[in-house]
Amino acid sequence: MKLKTYKRSAVCMALCTTLLAGCGQDFLYETNPNAITTDTFWENASQFQSGLATVYGALQFQSVSGEGLINEMILGDIGGTESWYRPTAYRNLTYNDASDQVTNKWNELYIGIFRANQVINQIAAADEDLFRINEKESIEAQARFLRAFFYFQLATTYGQAVIRTEVPVTDEDFNKAASSQEEIFNTVVLPDLEFAKTHLPKTWDSNNLGRATWGAASSLYGKTLLFQEKWTEAANAFKSVIDSDVYALTPKIRDNFSEENEFNEESIFEVAYNSEINPGAHGSVVDDDPGRTGAEATNIATALGQLNFGAYNTLLPSYYLHELYVNDEVDPKNSINKGNTQSVRMTASVVPKNGEGLYYLLPIGTRAGWAFGQSAYIKKFTNWYHLPNEDGNSRSGINFRHIRLADVYLMYAEALLNAGGSVDEAIEYIDKVRARAGVVTLRQYLNANSNTFPQLHISKQVHGVQPMVAPTAENVMTHIRRVERPVELAFEGHRWKDLVRWGLVQTVFAELRQDEIWREAHKTEIFDKAPLYIVERIRPDFLLSSANYNPAAHNYFPIPAQELQTNNTIGK
Repeated sequence: MKLKTYKRSAVCMALCTTLLAGCGQDFLYETNPNAITTDTFWENASQFQSGLATVYGALQFQSVSGEGLINEMILGDIGGTESWYRPTAYRNLTYNDASDQVTNKWNELYIGIFRANQVINQIAAADEDLFRINEKESIEAQARFLRAFFYFQLATTYGQAVIRTEVPVTDEDFNKAASSQEEIFNTVVLPDLEFAKTHLPKTWDSNNLGRATWGAASSLYGKTLLFQEKWTEAANAFKSVIDSDVYALTPKIRDNFSEENEFNEESIFEVAYNSEINPGAHGSVVDDDPGRTGAEATNIATALGQLNFGAYNTLLPSYYLHELYVNDEVDPKNSINKGNTQSVRMTASVVPKNGEGLYYLLPIGTRAGWAFGQSAYIKKFTNWYHLPNEDGNSRSGINFRHIRLADVYLMYAEALLNAGGSVDEAIEYIDKVRARAGVVTLRQYLNANSNTFPQLHISKQVHGVQPMVAPTAENVMTHIRRVERPVELAFEGHRWKDLVRWGLVQTVFAELRQDEIWREAHKTEIFDKAPLYIVERIRPDFLLSSANYNPAAHNYFPIPAQELQTNNTIGK
C-alpha cells in the first residue's frame, strides 16, 4: 500500500454507518446479505489493512491537515488577515463553540479515533493465522500511533476531551465526561505511543511511504512529555530520534513544503496528498461525504496563495514574522547562499515586495499585490515554485508535514535547557537549523561579539537597535521561543500551542500591538521603505486580539455546542 494515494474502498463509509441507530421500522433491522458489516468485514489481513487505510485517510481532513488549520495558524503572533475573511473571528478571538474550526476539528478527530478504535478492537480478537509474521502487531501499532496523534490534537487544541478507546454502542458509552489534558496524555497518548515505538519499524520500503514509523512515535512521545514539562524524559526521547541515524536535515529547505522531494530525509510524519487522483473532485471533498469520492488533494494552497494568482491569501504573515525573516542574516560563507541576499528560509516561506527569485513563474511584482498594508504573502504549502496559478478547483498535491527533524532539534534544545543541561549543546542544535537556512549561527554571533548575540525578535524598525545578550539558558530559551521556532516552523501548525504552553500569549500580543501603534504614528516615515515596504496603511492585526485575550477562554477551543447538546455528562 503506497499511502501517497490513501486508497480507500467503500469500507470507509460502511464502517462508520454500522453504528447508526434505526428509526423503529422492522425492515431497518433486517440483514442485507450484500452489505459490509462489522460481522462480515474483519475476516482477513487485507481487510484489516483496508480498515487501517481509512484511519490514515482521516489525516486528510481539512481541520486536521488542510485549510481549516489556517484558523489556528492565525491565533498567535505570526499571522494576520483582513476583516472580510473568515479567519478574522480567530484573529480577533471572537469565535465561539459553534464556529467552523471549533466544531469541524472535534468531529473529524473523533472520526479518526472511531476508525482507529475499530481496527484496534477488532484486531485484538483476530486469529494470528490470518496475518504474516509481525503483521498483526504492525497494524495495531500503526492504528495506536494514529489514535495517539488524534488524541494529542484534541488534548492540545481543546485542553480536554472525552476518552473513548472502545467503539461506543450504548447511551452510556456515548455520554461520558470529558477528561483533562493530563488524563488524555497518561491514559491514551503515552501508552499508545509506547506500544507503537515497540512494534513499528524505523523505515518502510518505497511502496509503503507514509506509514507511521518508530521515529514518528518516538518524536510524538517526546513532544507529549515536553507538554507535560518532563524535561529530561523528553530530551531523552528526542535524542533517541536524533541518534538513530535515520533522519537528516534536507539540504534544500523548500523540499519540506513542496512536491519535489516528499518523504525526504527530514520527514518524520507527513500526510500524503495527490492532485492527480480523482481530478474532478474539489480539494475540500473528504472521504466521509456519502455523495462524493474523496479528492485526495489538499485545499490549503488555494487558501494561502496570493489573490492575483488564483488564490485567496486568507492568511498573511504578520509584520513581526516578516521582520524576523529580514533579520535572518545571510552568512556569505555558507555554500547554500549563491548570490542571494535574503535567507533561503525566507525565500521558501514568504514573499515580500523586495523578494528574490520568481513567484508563480514570474518576476516578483509582475502582478498586483503588496498594497493596502500587505508586506508579504505566504509561500509554504503553495504551488508558487512550479505553477503559474493555484488550481481553480482548490486542488494541490503538496503533503502536509506534521513532524520533521528541525522541529525535533529545537524541541530537544528546549528540553535540554529546561532540564539544566548544556547551553552549548542546545546552541549546537539550534545552529544546525540556522546553518541549513544559510544564516549566521548563534556561535558565529558569539565569536564576533565578545560572547554575546542579538535579540533578533526585537523590531529594528520600531526600536532602532537589538540588545546584545549573553548566552545564558534564559536568553537562549528566549531565542528558541521568539525567533527560531516561529521562523523555522511558521504556518506548520505549532505556534499557538507553543505560545500557550509557554504562557507568552499576552506578552506577545501586548508587544506587537504597541509596535502597530508606533508604526501607525510613524507611517509617513516608514511607508514603502525597508525593511517591510508597507504602503497605504498599517494592518491592525493585534488591535482586538490584544484587548480580547482571556487565557481561560482562549488558550483552548471550547467543547463544541453540539457535543454539549448530545453528551449529557459533559460540564455536569
